Amino acid sequence: HLCCHYAIRTLMAATAAHTGQDPDRVSFVKALRIARRSVTQSAFSPSGH
Repeated sequence: HLCCHYAIRTLMAATAAHTGQDPDRVSFVKALRIARRSVTQSAFSPSGH
């Protein structure tokens, strides 16, 4: 769990830096939902790629 938390926080910080936002203003829950959706859509795609 800690590795996943760290990975999501790292992505949040990189995204905030890229967009010029304050990293403390980025929602962890929203980032987690996006990460979950991204993993489930790409890992279990019907085409198998």
